Amino acid sequence: MDPKRQVKLNDGHFIPVLGFGTYAPLETAKSESQEVTQFAIEVGFRHIDCAHVYQNEEQVGQAIRSKIADGTVKREDIFYTSKLWLTSLRQDLVRPALEKSLKTLQLDYVDLYIIHFPLPVKPGEELFPKDENGKLIPDSVGLCHTWEALEKCKDAGLTKSIGVSNFNHKQLQKILNKPGLKYKPVCNQVECHPYLNRRKLLDFCKSHDIVLIAYAALGSQRLKEWVNLDLPVLLEDQVLCTIAKKHKQTPALVALRYQIQRGVVVLAKSYNKKRIKENIQVFDFELTPEDMKAIDGINRNIRYYEFLLKTVLIPA
Repeated sequence: MDPKRQVKLNDGHFIPVLGFGTYAPLETAKSESQEVTQFAIEVGFRHIDCAHVYQNEEQVGQAIRSKIADGTVKREDIFYTSKLWLTSLRQDLVRPALEKSLKTLQLDYVDLYIIHFPLPVKPGEELFPKDENGKLIPDSVGLCHTWEALEKCKDAGLTKSIGVSNFNHKQLQKILNKPGLKYKPVCNQVECHPYLNRRKLLDFCKSHDIVLIAYAALGSQRLKEWVNLDLPVLLEDQVLCTIAKKHKQTPALVALRYQIQRGVVVLAKSYNKKRIKENIQVFDFELTPEDMKAIDGINRNIRYYEFLLKTVLIPA
């Protein structure tokens, strides 16, 4: 792979700077997950981001294996991420959760396994166990214990790298300060886009050689159950549109390029083949320092993925 298209993680492995996000609303046909993932690999995506909670790892795994079988890629060409769900944060549940994902995927290992949210909830089959008031039922688990179990999964070869998602700098610091820490998190995957540029968190991560991975990098899919639809649409922003026009690109490509140039690994999530093909063109142009400064200037600390009503968790 072109060195400009990947960055080195603190454990020596490499991650492609552009990833394909596979989350889709539950009403989307599962077969579609397989079809678009295969297409994404065909057009050049090598970093595939999924999770247990998306409930489509079986189809995404099939897509990867079919592209290996037909000679498009080798297993080592693909960087695959899975995520540990909140119901499996107890130390003894971590490895079984990863093994379950591997069985579903029919893969021998994942490239990256991350804690999806720093929020333990009651273990069990239910993804969102709630009490009679509709609130999630918490579980008392020290995340440092969860981390130790992830380290063991790495040592066992079930995952090449381990990291976190949706952590703030204090939660990250807690892991970094853990006595006997064997492996630092290689990444922190968070909502990040020009309206929420996470400058402070990015600086903190860079200072500890932790890669920031951006989800919702194009704003968000406008799903009323997850997102406040009163918020402005990122890709209609005047600054982004003006810069896009100047470079003869789309506002979406400008938003993706912005992340790559500031050292952020960026996930592009789309189930539209035309857009999937377009997103890979992020390597065909470069933003000027003036462009970057102008985009820095539109930060508004807008989170599209709030915990709506504080009861429902949002897929990363």
